[in-house]
Amino acid sequence: MKDSSVGRQPVVRFVMRLLQGALIGLGAVLPGISGGVLCVIFGIYKPVMELLSNPVRNFKTHVPRLLPVILGGAIGFLGIANLLAFFLETYPDQSVCLFVGLIVGMLPSLFREAGEQGRTRGSYISMIVAFVVVLSLLITLNVFSVQIQPNFGWYLFCGFCLALSVIAPGMSFSTLLMPLGLYTPFVDGLGHLDMNVLLPGGLGAVVTIICLAKGIDALFNHYYSCAFHAIIGIVVAATIMIIPFASFAASAGALAANLICLAVGVVGALALDRFNSRFPKEN
Repeated sequence: MKDSSVGRQPVVRFVMRLLQGALIGLGAVLPGISGGVLCVIFGIYKPVMELLSNPVRNFKTHVPRLLPVILGGAIGFLGIANLLAFFLETYPDQSVCLFVGLIVGMLPSLFREAGEQGRTRGSYISMIVAFVVVLSLLITLNVFSVQIQPNFGWYLFCGFCLALSVIAPGMSFSTLLMPLGLYTPFVDGLGHLDMNVLLPGGLGAVVTIICLAKGIDALFNHYYSCAFHAIIGIVVAATIMIIPFASFAASAGALAANLICLAVGVVGALALDRFNSRFPKEN
């Protein structure tokens, strides 16, 4: 008698990759979360970077495998933008706390990935240096933040930051755009498919991928441990900066709501990691 689970395996894998792609697309626009980090956690960062760094050579071999991820990414990216803008404006503190919980829940998986090829003293040094540098930069941006009038040039910059958050795990474009007042108009424009936002943003993203994908891919191939431990430092620093500390002391209700959102985020991320570990990574 034929095992029916064997026939279901390709379907389950497709649905799993579609879900992972949706979460990567979601992570690309959520504050403090990096689409690249999710690629790492889901074990598809290497094939994604191989495709981006050499799209012509790897098109036939990589696109069929990554097609459900690409489709899911588009759904998650565009489908969540309007909803995200609504919740950030209506429930800003609770939304950010949920995002922080997701990041915290992903840290064990990220640390496990960082040590996949061993750890050295240089690994921990890179993590500490990255943490200090990024935290100092973000504090400086917060202290001297100014509101910028969005235009074509600034949306090009938004596209650059967005692409960087995918090809450089741990770099969340929201941490750079929020202090400049560009995050909300950029996400709102994406959600409404505004060509004045989509065109310059897409152009900036494409140019960034063409210019930086090969270099970043080479960096992780030759300095895996140090690069990924630096990612952890970046993620922790960026996460600290988006925590709405003041809202925890606003009232008992706000404190409870924030803690519940944090807990939901942590549990959700841990559950996703456990479910994802049942499936082999892409090579």
